[in-house]
Amino acid sequence: MVKVDKDLLFLYTENSRMSLRNAADTLKKSPQRLKYSLKVLETEGILAEPFCIFDYSRFGMIMFRVYFKGGYISEKDKEGIIKKLSENPSVVSIYELSGEFDLAIEMEAPNPSRFNKELKRVASLIKTLNSYKVVLNVVTHIYPRSYLIKNNQLLIGREQDVIIGGDREIEYFNPNELSVMRYLLGKSDIRLTTLSQKTGLNPRTVKSIIKKLKERDVIMGFRHIIDPNRMDIQKFRLFLRLHNMTQERDAEMLDYLMKTKEIIQVNKTVGDWDMEIDIEALNKARIRLLIHQMREEFKDVIETFNMIEFYQYYKRSYLPESLFETGNI
Repeated sequence: MVKVDKDLLFLYTENSRMSLRNAADTLKKSPQRLKYSLKVLETEGILAEPFCIFDYSRFGMIMFRVYFKGGYISEKDKEGIIKKLSENPSVVSIYELSGEFDLAIEMEAPNPSRFNKELKRVASLIKTLNSYKVVLNVVTHIYPRSYLIKNNQLLIGREQDVIIGGDREIEYFNPNELSVMRYLLGKSDIRLTTLSQKTGLNPRTVKSIIKKLKERDVIMGFRHIIDPNRMDIQKFRLFLRLHNMTQERDAEMLDYLMKTKEIIQVNKTVGDWDMEIDIEALNKARIRLLIHQMREEFKDVIETFNMIEFYQYYKRSYLPESLFETGNI
């Protein structure tokens, strides 16, 4: 196992567009040293694909999460299924689990009818994906991976709770904004000069567009996928069924989750469960302790729970590619 600069890893998981000079200034280390450390993170596959966090609700989209059981048998089957899923323009994320569900996808559509149509298309193309559960994603809270760092100074000035989804006003975009977002969707760490060349816009214009989209809460951040298996990070998803929940207790629970540094994401859902909590830690004992404490703290509202190991992302995005086809926005 290679030695990992966790502070550097944290910075790039929080901002995939961060410059090496900015990282060097923040960490008080030389750019040359950090360049080598960053190369190690990329070569080892620890720091995987970059992605842009768009608030899909600003585009009038709804997110659905589909959990499949027994979708494949062999590694070859899995590769073929993932390839077909990746080619579906409505599928924004694909990841593998270990437990009750084998594979999960996130799909976005402007309404439930369109989603149902796309899900049937997926099921017809991949015959083994015939057993699944569907939940509607209401809202998502994304927290920083603060468990990676010892120096809490790195959290200063960073958004502690990025919220996407929910009841938002739909935004409308001009062709230049759509062009910039289209390329950021494919590669969030694309250089400004490259983005300028691809869009045919002046670099200053591109920079201004990105800034304004962030101010309008359309772009909510730029992140990297971490492969937990490359550095022995334990990652689990906790599924909660809640009852007797009041507005006050809900606020207390969200505040508790946000302040627990190993919790990196919370999804409020409608379906067989009410909440999904993504937990990452450097050992399983810590995760077991956190879950025990959480169940004790909120035993009055947690009716049932289930926990599944999160294995790997194969795709992560927040907008469907189909959105940028002519006439879809």
